[in-house]
Amino acid sequence: MNILFLDQSGKLGGAELSLLDLVEPYHDRCLVGLFTDGHFHELLRQHQIPVQVLMTQPLQIQKNTSILRIIASVPQLMKLVQQVAQLSRSYDLLYANTQKAFVIGAIVSAITRRPLVYHLRDILSPEHFSPINLRAAVGLANRFASLVIANSQATQKAFIEIGGNSDLVQVVYNGFEPERYHCVASTLSELRQDLDLSDRFVVGHFSRLSPWKGQHVLIEALTQCPENVTAVIVGDALFGEQEYIEHLHQQVERLKLGNRVRFLGFRSDVPQLMGVCNLTAHTSTAPEPFGRVIVESMLCGTPVVATKAGGAMELIEHNKTGWLIPPKDTTALAAIIHQCLEQPQHAQTIAQQAHQSASQQFHLNTTRQQIAQLLEQFAPSNQQCVNSHTINS
Repeated sequence: MNILFLDQSGKLGGAELSLLDLVEPYHDRCLVGLFTDGHFHELLRQHQIPVQVLMTQPLQIQKNTSILRIIASVPQLMKLVQQVAQLSRSYDLLYANTQKAFVIGAIVSAITRRPLVYHLRDILSPEHFSPINLRAAVGLANRFASLVIANSQATQKAFIEIGGNSDLVQVVYNGFEPERYHCVASTLSELRQDLDLSDRFVVGHFSRLSPWKGQHVLIEALTQCPENVTAVIVGDALFGEQEYIEHLHQQVERLKLGNRVRFLGFRSDVPQLMGVCNLTAHTSTAPEPFGRVIVESMLCGTPVVATKAGGAMELIEHNKTGWLIPPKDTTALAAIIHQCLEQPQHAQTIAQQAHQSASQQFHLNTTRQQIAQLLEQFAPSNQQCVNSHTINS
């Protein structure tokens, strides 16, 4: 079966890293179509995955885009639809990995009659999407998607609650290769020294810089922690959220935390940086669809505290494989930091239990097997049988 994968971003986010893991078994019978260029394009090429950048200018449509902006983007959308439709004629299946990719894929599916899989990696709610985008996502999914793959039960539940067809959706968690996250102790020690963190209790935050990712929550919590607690913030703004970066720097200056907050920007050595940390804080202010960083920290052997909402609640068993705290609760976050400082052996036990749980529950081999089983129904021979049965009935 030949598959045309579609993704709206050339930048490296959680959705793109997860897609890379999924496409590798299909490298000799697939194409990844990207709507914009970027680091993801190069990473796919390094893994010898066929890839093509389909646009020179990114679509000017975001999750909260107004109807007027969408109308203004119609000519650009139609040009992209034509290009994807032409490409799709060489493939048996369309696989949309992101929201914009799904909209284009739905239109192309209607034109070409190719089956469409929608990998839903967002919690479809008013907190993240404009009303028109929500209606479009659910309406197009119910009408054109042959299958919706949700990355968590929380994502599945949100889809159904806003009108999505429950018969379409299956949950498949993101998968990981545990061996990728094993770090040598000497390497971690050297990195700590290079970052001048040898005598510090380090709390890491790994995410794109965005208000709903909640880096400001961690910074505020530092004011309730001892002086030797330092926050390492890894990530950059991906979708035009530069104002938030300025806000974070102003917050650090206002709270006089300049010597206790390190902004490291985008890094390629995330597993090593996680290994350097004494604790990872995942502080999203709205429900997280999955929480890739949570599992990655578990596999690195670093204890995790996360917001008690969305997919995070499916990844962490409170006080056994991590800690869950209310959204935006800086006092609760500071209390967990204090606990890890005062009870390092307990924190280490939590980390060990988390590593074992994550290695078993979120292994990439399991994810790939589940995806393969779901996609098998769209193999040309199976699809012909389905079509024949539909005609006869």
